Amino acid sequence: MSVLKELRPVMPILLGASIMLSLGMGVRQSFGLVMQPLTRDIALTVSDFAFAMSVQNLAWGFLQPVAGAMAVRVGFRPVMVAGTVLYIAGLFLFAMADGMAGVMLGGGVLIGMALACTASAIALAVGSRSVPGHVRSFVLGAITATGSLGALLSAPLGQMLTADHGWRAGILGFLALTVFMLPAAWVAGRVDGVALPAAQPNQIGNVSARAALAGATRSLPFLVMTTAYFVCGMQLLFITTHLPAYLAICGMDPTLSASALGAIALFNVFGSLFFGWAGGRWSKLALLGGIYIARSIVLAWYFFLPPTPLTTLVFASMMGFLWLGVGPLVAGSVAEMFGLRWQAMIQGVAFMSHQLGSFLGALGGGLLFDALGSYDLAWRLGVAMGLAAGIVQVAFALLGPPPAALRPTRV
Repeated sequence: MSVLKELRPVMPILLGASIMLSLGMGVRQSFGLVMQPLTRDIALTVSDFAFAMSVQNLAWGFLQPVAGAMAVRVGFRPVMVAGTVLYIAGLFLFAMADGMAGVMLGGGVLIGMALACTASAIALAVGSRSVPGHVRSFVLGAITATGSLGALLSAPLGQMLTADHGWRAGILGFLALTVFMLPAAWVAGRVDGVALPAAQPNQIGNVSARAALAGATRSLPFLVMTTAYFVCGMQLLFITTHLPAYLAICGMDPTLSASALGAIALFNVFGSLFFGWAGGRWSKLALLGGIYIARSIVLAWYFFLPPTPLTTLVFASMMGFLWLGVGPLVAGSVAEMFGLRWQAMIQGVAFMSHQLGSFLGALGGGLLFDALGSYDLAWRLGVAMGLAAGIVQVAFALLGPPPAALRPTRV
């Protein structure tokens, strides 16, 4: 009760950030549901659709540090509201697409730009700035958990509208949900009025963006975390982009895809809360490595066996528990290493690596499927890289130097 009382003044900010993240991520995670009818209707290939989703992730990743720096310069509210408007415009163009150009511009470029301004790096930076350090990890886990609930709404809605009225109706249903991101972003923008705490001696304080980036790139723990984050993105985007197609190829009921995405979203809640709590007690970097190892084991188990409705839902549930738990751990690690002023920008640099992995996971899975007619090589590569990244991350967290940034030059 004392924690809730302590958080009461900033609760509207936290709820606004959570709702914005929930709707934005829920819609984005449901795009795989429209892949098959869209590609059939406008004569695209699986790899064409995967390429558009890969460009979305590249735009998101490369613009994330820019959005983080802009939040320092002009405030979080203008960045988040502008991102929501871009999201709505992107979905409209996506729904109206009659070829690759519309899918690429709407579903790829504009939505990628929108996510850079509204998704996890910005939402978690808002949460970090709003609360004191002793509850920060748990609060970040709670925002991530709430943020994962959007797929429980968007996936069934998109599946129903797509099945009854076609894929364009499904995307317009997603658009209707994103309209509610506007008031959420506006309320979350109250964080601009929250005073920024002073940086610790080993953190980055009131310096330029260039000096902040220099401090981050000199931190070996940050570089290791960022490299492992690449593999995280590769695994997750392979699953969200290609699992619906994989299930269709295996003759599963089309509604199973929506059920699987819903299970991922539901167990995301438990995983995000758990890892947010655990990150306040144990090494965040070691926990990240454990997540990557566990994911790879679950991925190998599922794709090694012929899928059934039961194994698919069990797989989705386990992956969901391990899905967004990385969010509070990465955000908390960046805040501990570098402080809060430039957190969104530096976290955006790490997220750029994640999105390069997402590009490889979505596009590479599509290219390998088109070339080989199966996903076997794709999932095997994902498992091997995930195990390697997890083992290196755990070993470095336990045996490497402490995760403190090199002291930057104050400018």
